[in-house]
Amino acid sequence: MGLKKYQSKRNFHKTPEPQKNSAKQTNNNKLIFVVQKHYASHLHYDFRLEFDGTLKSWAIPKGPSLNPSEKRLAVEVEDHPLDYADFEGEIPEGQYGAGKVIIWDKGTWIPDENTTLSSLQKGHLNFELKGKKLKGKWSLIRMNLAGKKNNWLLIKKKDTFAKNEIKIAA
Repeated sequence: MGLKKYQSKRNFHKTPEPQKNSAKQTNNNKLIFVVQKHYASHLHYDFRLEFDGTLKSWAIPKGPSLNPSEKRLAVEVEDHPLDYADFEGEIPEGQYGAGKVIIWDKGTWIPDENTTLSSLQKGHLNFELKGKKLKGKWSLIRMNLAGKKNNWLLIKKKDTFAKNEIKIAA
């Protein structure tokens, strides 16, 4: 998708959000992920995976769940620059996504051996997260709803990090 859509939605003279990727590279060729708690018009969690030079991004209204029986809606949004993984701050009133953004979790992710750009296009990603709060195996699966290609499900796989609790503590 690239960063054109991201950049077109923001006035970088008014928002502190990063405009583009800096020259820095991620450490040790490990792929990063970040979950940002975003107090916009509605509280939600922004789930971002480093993929193909950007952060592929999904808004999760209820936040991730460690309970494999809970499937969480994840609405795909525009790609974000890699520098966004370090962004915390206040997006000013009147700007796209206005509200407070904090880093809720961060770490690295490992795609399973079958996860490629083609997997993303087909709408099925399997991966492992290595964060402080989110760990273990996960899937992102695009829902086949007419006209709603951006709706996905984030699902925790059954593993040693799964919990039967309903909600992750904030």
